[in-house]
Amino acid sequence: MLDLKLLQNNFEDIAKKLRKKGLKEDVLKELKRLFITLKEQRAKLEALQAKKNEKSKLFPIYKKEQKDISKLKKELDEIKESIIFEQNEVNRLEKELEEYALNIPNIPDDEVPEGKDEEDNIEIKRVLTPKEFSFEPKEHWELAQELDWIDFKRGVKLAKSRFSVLKNGAAKLERALINYMLDFNTKRGFSEVCVPYIVNKDSMLGTGQLPKFEDDLFKIEDEKLYLIPTAEVPLTNLYRDEILKEDELPILMTSYSACFRKEAGSAGRDTRGIIRQHQFDKVELVSITKPEQSDEVFDKMVECASDLLTSLALPHRLVMLCGGDLGFGATKTIDLEVWLPGQGKYREISSVSNTRDFQARRAKIRYKEGKKNRLVHTLNGSSLAVGRTLIAIMENYQQEDGTIAIPEVLKEYL
Repeated sequence: MLDLKLLQNNFEDIAKKLRKKGLKEDVLKELKRLFITLKEQRAKLEALQAKKNEKSKLFPIYKKEQKDISKLKKELDEIKESIIFEQNEVNRLEKELEEYALNIPNIPDDEVPEGKDEEDNIEIKRVLTPKEFSFEPKEHWELAQELDWIDFKRGVKLAKSRFSVLKNGAAKLERALINYMLDFNTKRGFSEVCVPYIVNKDSMLGTGQLPKFEDDLFKIEDEKLYLIPTAEVPLTNLYRDEILKEDELPILMTSYSACFRKEAGSAGRDTRGIIRQHQFDKVELVSITKPEQSDEVFDKMVECASDLLTSLALPHRLVMLCGGDLGFGATKTIDLEVWLPGQGKYREISSVSNTRDFQARRAKIRYKEGKKNRLVHTLNGSSLAVGRTLIAIMENYQQEDGTIAIPEVLKEYL
């Protein structure tokens, strides 16, 4: 959640930055109205409290002068009743403002470029050169059907559209990739953690999935529980409502999990294959740092994901997201997009974001610095989306006879 004091004191500057994310003017106007109304209400309350203190000082004077205090007492009782009413109004407005602010996105960094969508993202660099094929490369769903690696029809039969069943070589490669990714990340200093796939409402609030994105979540019926959309949620919330020791930071974690998303806004997109599924596997990186560490750790996470792709000999590029394509909780994001020769284009395979203190404020994650409690910074990133890595291997390592070669680093995992 945004720092409301910062927003109140620098409203126009912060509003300008939030416009970069495409925040609508009516939302900003309502936010400003709430601030003004609350300020006026607090002033009214403070005036009554000052009047109460002024009247209270008259009691000893009246007694000394032997004056009748009944009228004064009546006036003071009326003021006290008014104070209770106005205090309740302040409390109500504070709660309304806080609930409204839960739907306001994080402030983008100054370096985030202007833009409306992915077409305005800025390419930073390319890593490895795509292979030139002596034949027309196929897309992964064609290869999967020929090799009997992915069963799309039975996935639908078991659940519904956007579910599939991995078989034979695909199932083995998926398992090998998960183990390889976790080993790779732990060698880079990230501690392996195994987390629940179901979390409570407070956890979803803490990392910003609720209340804004409830329609994209799978909820457990009759329970205040949700299937996780990413391991970022349980990993970050491990430290919810905690005060960490300064020497514990940074905390660097990696975790494999299945992920569950309704993909509510993706109707008609990537309907073939397994690019966009309701259930998919992902290996995640999450870091909790002191504010002055977060930029360095962000670079470390991007480098880790990029080096992982390089170790698999998968050509990819790094892209800085523009304001309009930036996620709700992120101040800046770098996407890694892998080359898919069957599609003839780069597709997102990892997204690394710094949320600074946005999630920490919602989840109340702090650390002790001297005698003060300070909010941590939290960062998250895919390392990598396993299904999309499988797709990338299938398309980049396909042979003319329709078979799939195996990346050298995975052979010991098979």
